[in-house]
Amino acid sequence: MYETRNRIVGRAATQRNRVFQDSEVRRLRQELGGRRVVAEILVVIPTYRRPEGVKRAVASALAQTRDDLAVIVVDDGGGLPGDLPVDPRLHAVSLRRNTATLGLVRNVAIHLAESEYIAFLDDDNVWTPDHLNAALCALEADPGLGGVYTTLRRLKPDGSELDVLGLPFDRKLLRWHPYIDANSIVVRRSANIDFSVVPRNRNTLPKEDWEYVWRTSRRSRLSHVPAVTVLYAVNPDSYYTPWELAAEPPGGTS
Repeated sequence: MYETRNRIVGRAATQRNRVFQDSEVRRLRQELGGRRVVAEILVVIPTYRRPEGVKRAVASALAQTRDDLAVIVVDDGGGLPGDLPVDPRLHAVSLRRNTATLGLVRNVAIHLAESEYIAFLDDDNVWTPDHLNAALCALEADPGLGGVYTTLRRLKPDGSELDVLGLPFDRKLLRWHPYIDANSIVVRRSANIDFSVVPRNRNTLPKEDWEYVWRTSRRSRLSHVPAVTVLYAVNPDSYYTPWELAAEPPGGTS
């Protein structure tokens, strides 16, 4: 019901976002040599004005024990740091303007690459070195899975632990609680659908991740890998998510 309302209210802006997304994919593909980036695993890192954060996120992606990967950083018009690592697996691009639409930024990276699997990492979070291996072992063991998600350790701004979030997949629970975060997800590209490009702010429900997982689970089977592989920064200043650190309910990520 909420998402139906979001689509109606944001219809015109959503269409503008789609047009801009498609034009940026065409432009950036030429910037990358006229062809798509190819790897077994695509790591999508959206960023906006977090130079130190994105460098930590990139470092954790490049440090994965699975190395047949491509990392695509997409800057949402805020500017990229000049000292990103030099690595042939890393590709960093900037959109012509700020969109403030997380789904659009992620979609641009998805369409700039060819890969069997896709993983998502935001610019204020990091993975443990075995994140991709844990997810891919589960996907390789069960070809019927469309995607998996691992467990998050959520950290307060002072670095202390807020909680550990990881529950078996339950679509009835997901209807009411967004307990699966995109930073923990690895999907098969065959099961992948684009993120929504409906404009959202801190108070919009559902968030991009919640809506994405809900639609993905309608088309394919998802499963939980009970390994803590994501260090998730709870950011009270987040543009996208309002945080109540004192009493965060289960499934507070979105």
